[in-house]
Amino acid sequence: MRKLKIDLNDQDYMGSHEASSMWGKQKDYVRTIYNKYPKRFPEGTIRKFGKQLIVTREGMEAVTGIKKSQLKDLKK
Repeated sequence: MRKLKIDLNDQDYMGSHEASSMWGKQKDYVRTIYNKYPKRFPEGTIRKFGKQLIVTREGMEAVTGIKKSQLKDLKK
């Protein structure tokens, strides 16, 4: 198993509600997908801290199929 270095100041880490709304989904989207289909998130892209889920940009892109750079185009 590789050792991950995490920079918590990196904007590619976000709470599940924030990530869900950024991608235009219901606020419980990440939690629902994670509970039903945890293997959809690549290893190391989502983690639970207490009751809070933290997800990476890479994880959201993998689950939704939408790159973060494409989000601006979707909101137009």
